[in-house]
Parts: sequence; C-alpha cells; structure tokens
Amino acid sequence: MKDTPEISVVMSVYNGAHHLRETIESVLTQEGVSLEFIIVDDGSTDGSAQVLDRYSKLDGRVRVIEQDNTGLTKALIKGCSEARGSLIARQDAGDLSLPGRLSRQLACFRENPDSAFISCGTSYVGPDGEHLYDVTRKTVEGTTRSITLEPDEVDGPSSHPSTLFSRSMYEQVGGYRPQFYFAQDLDLWTRLAEQGRHVAIPDILYRASVTVESISGQYRREQVEMRGIIVESARLRRKGLSEQGTLNRAESIRPFDRKASSGLGRARALYFIGSCLRQRNNPRAVYYFRQALKAYPLHLKSAVRLLGGWRAR
Repeated sequence: MKDTPEISVVMSVYNGAHHLRETIESVLTQEGVSLEFIIVDDGSTDGSAQVLDRYSKLDGRVRVIEQDNTGLTKALIKGCSEARGSLIARQDAGDLSLPGRLSRQLACFRENPDSAFISCGTSYVGPDGEHLYDVTRKTVEGTTRSITLEPDEVDGPSSHPSTLFSRSMYEQVGGYRPQFYFAQDLDLWTRLAEQGRHVAIPDILYRASVTVESISGQYRREQVEMRGIIVESARLRRKGLSEQGTLNRAESIRPFDRKASSGLGRARALYFIGSCLRQRNNPRAVYYFRQALKAYPLHLKSAVRLLGGWRAR
C-alpha cells in the first residue's frame, strides 16, 4: 500500500479461525474510507495463520504480524505501534463491523475534531448467534462515566472494539499499558477522556460475540477489582502523583489456574448467557443453564433457574 490510510484497524487473533473470515470480510468491505487492517496473530495454533496468510496475499490492505502468545494487551500494543493511519479503529476476532460503521465514525470525528474517541452502539450475540442484548451510549453520559472517580459508575463505550480514536492522542496518553491484562480498554478510555470528549453514535454499527471462553465471561471478579485500580490511578494522575503503586497492583492481577477453576468459570459464563436469553424469553436459555450444571454441578443459580422455571417474569 503506497498511500497513507485514513484509518488503521487493529485486531488481535488467538485461535480464532472459526469465524475469522467473516470478521475480516466485515472490515474489508467497509465503504467510504481508506484503511489498512493490522492483524496480530498472537501465537495461534488452530489454522488462523493460514487464513491470515491467504488474505494478506489477496488484499494489500491486510498486514499480518506474527508473534508468540503474549495476551490481548501486548498484542494490541504491538498492532497500534505499527499503525500508519491518523486514526485507529479497533476490531475483535469473531465480531463484525456492520456496514457503514467506519464511514459513520470517520464523519463523526471530522465533525467533532476536539473529541478523544468515537464509539457506536453494539449488539451482543451468543455462541450460536443468539441475540443477547444491545448497548448504546449518549455522548454526555459517555464522557461523564469515563472521567468519574466512582468505581461503581466508571464505564467506557458500548464495547472495546466499537471505537475509533486519534493515533497521536493515543500515543500522547501512553497507549495501552502492559500492566493491565484485564480492563486495558477502560484504563485507556479514562486517560483519553481527560484529553477530550467521548462522542457516542447511538446507532448499532458493531456486533460482538459473547463466548464461554471470553475474558469477561470467566473473570468478572478480576474486572471489578481492576475498575477500582483504574479509578485510583486516575485520582493520582489528576493530582500529579505517581501511579506506580496502582500499576504494580494491576500487574499482579493475572488469570487464575484454569485447570483448577475452569469448571466454575465455564459455569459462570454459561449462566450469564442463559440469563440474557431468559430476559428475552428465549427457550435457548434452558440449554445454557443445563450446560452450566454439566460444567459445575454445584452451580446453584443454574439449578434454581431450571427448577423454578426459566422464563423471565
């Protein structure tokens, strides 16, 4: 690619071959923008590399970076460091950028040059494409919740990969920080929001997949702990004080032993998916509650849902 793209789309892949083609096509078929697609293969062993190699040969906009598995945060740091566009858009493997997503966000950025980042609404679907729920933000609410110092209220966009942000501002605030294995996105949003507004497009332009293996599905407690650390870091930063202590705490929070806890972790994720479907009176909820009990027979919440009736009241 000779011309500098307007947008660098950055994505990390780790064993995501199953839905990788659909994800890549959803980005490459975006109209009205010039883009490059930087994909970091984070040590995949499932055939993702072959899919990526094919696309890199077919489309010059696709740039593949291969590395040993380091986790999402470090993969994103690497991908963003290679970005050539003045704007960076995020994308997750397994998700879809819906038609018009990037052109709408680019137009919004041009209309709001003082903004720190642009987001859009996200539709969340289950492992088999079941509609779980939608999340949208309002600009005022989005900015306020990004800069608050209340752990229970701090929040970011509708989803991590629903965003578009300035590369120069990303670099100015220090980008993704390697200490944050979890909640690396919320840490970034709080720092970006100190520099400009979070402008939220209310329309749903992104579709995110919720999987049993997702970090948010199995590590909710760690995510909650990280929110407190992020808020404390923001408080220190805004007072001009060192964040080193909170960064050390963040670095100490890493994934637990999956062999010892995988059953309970899977049950929690399956129960969450089932609960979302239950709220929509989708009978598929029963399947996920049963799977949760298979994964962890002592998961009482799932047992209660099955014994007490799965339908929402």
